[in-house]
Amino acid sequence: MSLLYDPEFPEEDVPNRNDGQRVDQYGFEHTDDLSHETSEEVISEYLTVLTRRSVKWSRLLKDNTKVEKNLKVKRYVRKGVPNEHRTLIWMAASGAQQQLQMNHGYYHSLLKAHHDHNLEQNICTDLHRTFPENIHFRESSQLCLQKALYNVLLAYGHHNKDVGYCQGMNFIAGYLLIITKDEEKSFWLMDALLGRILPDYYTTAMLGLRTDQEVLGELVKLKVPTVWQTMTRHNVMWTLVVSRWFLCLYIDVLPIETVLRIWDCLFYEGSKILFRVALTLIRHHQNLIQQAKNLPDICDRFRQITQGEFVDDCHAFMQKIFTEPGSLSMATITKLRETCRDRIQAEESGR
Repeated sequence: MSLLYDPEFPEEDVPNRNDGQRVDQYGFEHTDDLSHETSEEVISEYLTVLTRRSVKWSRLLKDNTKVEKNLKVKRYVRKGVPNEHRTLIWMAASGAQQQLQMNHGYYHSLLKAHHDHNLEQNICTDLHRTFPENIHFRESSQLCLQKALYNVLLAYGHHNKDVGYCQGMNFIAGYLLIITKDEEKSFWLMDALLGRILPDYYTTAMLGLRTDQEVLGELVKLKVPTVWQTMTRHNVMWTLVVSRWFLCLYIDVLPIETVLRIWDCLFYEGSKILFRVALTLIRHHQNLIQQAKNLPDICDRFRQITQGEFVDDCHAFMQKIFTEPGSLSMATITKLRETCRDRIQAEESGR
């Protein structure tokens, strides 16, 4: 089920508005202030990188209907997937394309089935809260994405009854629709993320999410001990400062171009990318964090570290996440997950 953007705002030629707002290629409005002009300089440089990468990707994908996982493709993904190839790479790398082909018509059957009223109500409550700053999610848009967003969330809620609908899923589905412009592909990418890459993040107990926040704490203890000592000294739980990072996969935390580059690697390499991003942000700003005097001060500094030139320059930032945290294997994360999950469950059973 393909979606096309409003022809007045094609992706390649999004207009400037005359009310002090500019609309980017994804439909998000920005204020034309000094900080945005600085951002434009970064984007201009990045476009040069994208053009070069696009040529290489086009050569790689020429006459190829399948994308195989190998070191060359992994290297290409880490250096950035051009927007015109994103849907193909995300679908192939995550296994979503295989699921779509094996379950032909399944998505549409979910939409035709009897719907749970509570599920519908919960989804509808969040529709108008989803990207109000994006022109494609407004009812006034010629091809408003709210209906497509509703369909994807409703279908997924019936597909995965253990999850149903949870706040935060609307933003993930919204990003997927912005990139794929296709409901069915967005649905299967949701399935890959929530069902395989990030299991138990969005269930009622959110055990996967809570576990990974504790895993991050253990990794910080190993790799950035001064920050861990600061957090411990002020008795700050990790969920207070990083829950949005993990729950929304950095949406509305980091700039959209940076988030999309993170997602390129997330679909290809899995959840350890979320830890690499978090560790890079924390390690790079460890001096700022360890100067915090109290809990509100720590929370404020964790907000600060997700803004500015360091994260705006997505190409340089993505290079950093593979160097700054040092070695980080999936085996290490798996072992820490087992330890942290057992600890959480033991604490809960002892209450």
